[in-house]
Amino acid sequence: MTVFFGCIALLLIGYFTYGAFVEKVFGVEPDRPTPCCQLADGVDYVEMPTWRVFFIQLLDIAGLGPVFGPILAALYGPVALVWIVLGCIFAGAVHDYFSGMLSVRDRGASIPEVVGNYLGMTARQVMRLFSVILLLLVGVVFILGPAKLLANMSGMNVQLWVAVIFVYYFLATVLPIDKIIGQLYPIFGALLLFMSVGVMGGLVYHGYTILPNLDVMTNIHPEGLPIWPLIFITLSCGAISGFHSTQSPLMARCIQNERHGRLVFYGAMIVEGIIALIWATAGMSFYADAPALQAVIKSGTPSLVVKEVCTTLLGSVGGALAILGVVVLPITSGDTAFRATRLIIAETLGMEQKAIGKRLALALPLFAIAFILTQVNFDIIWRYFGWANQMLSMLMLWAAACYLAQQKKFHWICSLPATFMSAVDASFILQAKIGFNLPADISNMAGVGIALALFAIFLVYANRQRCCQTPA
Repeated sequence: MTVFFGCIALLLIGYFTYGAFVEKVFGVEPDRPTPCCQLADGVDYVEMPTWRVFFIQLLDIAGLGPVFGPILAALYGPVALVWIVLGCIFAGAVHDYFSGMLSVRDRGASIPEVVGNYLGMTARQVMRLFSVILLLLVGVVFILGPAKLLANMSGMNVQLWVAVIFVYYFLATVLPIDKIIGQLYPIFGALLLFMSVGVMGGLVYHGYTILPNLDVMTNIHPEGLPIWPLIFITLSCGAISGFHSTQSPLMARCIQNERHGRLVFYGAMIVEGIIALIWATAGMSFYADAPALQAVIKSGTPSLVVKEVCTTLLGSVGGALAILGVVVLPITSGDTAFRATRLIIAETLGMEQKAIGKRLALALPLFAIAFILTQVNFDIIWRYFGWANQMLSMLMLWAAACYLAQQKKFHWICSLPATFMSAVDASFILQAKIGFNLPADISNMAGVGIALALFAIFLVYANRQRCCQTPA
């Protein structure tokens, strides 16, 4: 467990050092009024205590991604731990911080509007389309996923749980954010903490160790799947995820002071990284080898891994509570996925949302579509989720880099991870069967070439901004 705790220490050091540097580059203004002070409406713009805003942000972004993703990434070996640490500190937390703080500076605007401000109308329209589709998929999957887990635990019909979750999601979408989400999330957060600490403590107490004789350069995937670019698509929420950028504006509307942004946005991603480390470590230490882990995944999806790990380490009662902690993750991302979708559509249509009638006018057809999707097989669409998710992260990072260039600030903290994610996205879609199905060598070279071309174009843009007399 030395490696595991060393990784946690690096994440915490990253928060206090690199996180502080990112905050300094952005340039917070503690005396500047935040959206909840300027636009308070008692519905979406509601001032809340910082600790509550932090918990909501953490649970918003931490769906099943930081559990299922790291379990799947554990098949590749210890390189998964390296990407969680580096990805969180230098990409994911930076992405989340800028998606939140740029929204704070733009009156709590949703992420398509924020990106459009810096990348233009075409990017705004692309982000609107990507965001709505992505959030709908997340919302639907996070209805079915937790419903099945709860049905397995309780023995009750899965459709009953679907109905219960549907009703909760609808209420969480249309009611003021402090009435349901603000009240329930501290309870959900306690379950999440119990799950995280319980599994981590169980691994230490029972003396599990990460598989021996492996280094980060060794790919142990049983099917020989390549680390590049697959692990960066598979392990998204635990390192960097575009979905987070759709959630950060929700708390940008509730944060009291800009100086709280590092804790709420950068810090929540660091905590999610710790959750990802726990489950990646569990995947690499609980089972004898990667083929054994893969056999369990294939027989019951990563949810079976969760069940086996929790019940073995914590017993039946503790295991049930830990599994509930895992159930909380998709539910607390599904509800805000629908809420964020409502707000993105409202901004696109220019429709204010203070009146309950206007909220219902958007929520009712939205949930009708979601219900239809729960009844059909949309596996083909879902296969594009990982790529679309990372495309969102790439666009958000480029938007943040453009903002910093316009302000004549140190853009490298965003432009370098944006270039990296551009290479990942391009390489993946060029070689994936759901994409162009090109040979790996050709697609990887082309992907890197595309990323470098984008980087060169950006440097020309940044140089022009630097030569301007005043910031844009």
